[in-house]
Amino acid sequence: MPALIHQHSNNIAVYLISNSLTTIYQTVNYKFRKATEEDLDEIWPIFEGAIRRRKEDGSEQWQGGYPNPDVIRNDMQQGIGHVLTDGDKIIAYTALPINDEPAYDNIDGEWLTNGDFICAHRVAVSDDYLGKGIATEMLKAVETYARENSIHSVKADTNFDNPAMMRVFDKLGYKYCGEVMLRGAPRRAYEKVLDKA
Repeated sequence: MPALIHQHSNNIAVYLISNSLTTIYQTVNYKFRKATEEDLDEIWPIFEGAIRRRKEDGSEQWQGGYPNPDVIRNDMQQGIGHVLTDGDKIIAYTALPINDEPAYDNIDGEWLTNGDFICAHRVAVSDDYLGKGIATEMLKAVETYARENSIHSVKADTNFDNPAMMRVFDKLGYKYCGEVMLRGAPRRAYEKVLDKA
């Protein structure tokens, strides 16, 4: 079945799939924006799904009562919560503090840079959008957000038992920098230095 994919500069991808019986047009329009407290009722079920999936995978990540609705609400009150939407539907979430992760001051290893950075925390994707590259799209949006704020470094961490997130980091060119301790557990630390174009 032949397929034509055309990518517009405004991040709207139009897919055309044809065969002898039918032609299907699908428009995907992902948007990245700051979250508000009114979004919590949509965001928290995304985390419930992510927490359940991590448990089913045998992971220790997010199994001790963190994150919880109060954590997400606090993100919003600080203005660091962000969502990726498909039309009006929230499909993923992340928190983006700027130069604000004390745990990153004590890395067992070495960061690539020591200047300003965006920290990508609490990345969660809706059950309905698994397998569609949404975590990748979210991090691409984070990188754009960083550049728009004249910041050229994104730092992040993940559990040692989260291979899916490690693959996303590898795919996007993040470099493994060492280990950091968060909430009493070691985490794999990554950084990507962004071009200034």
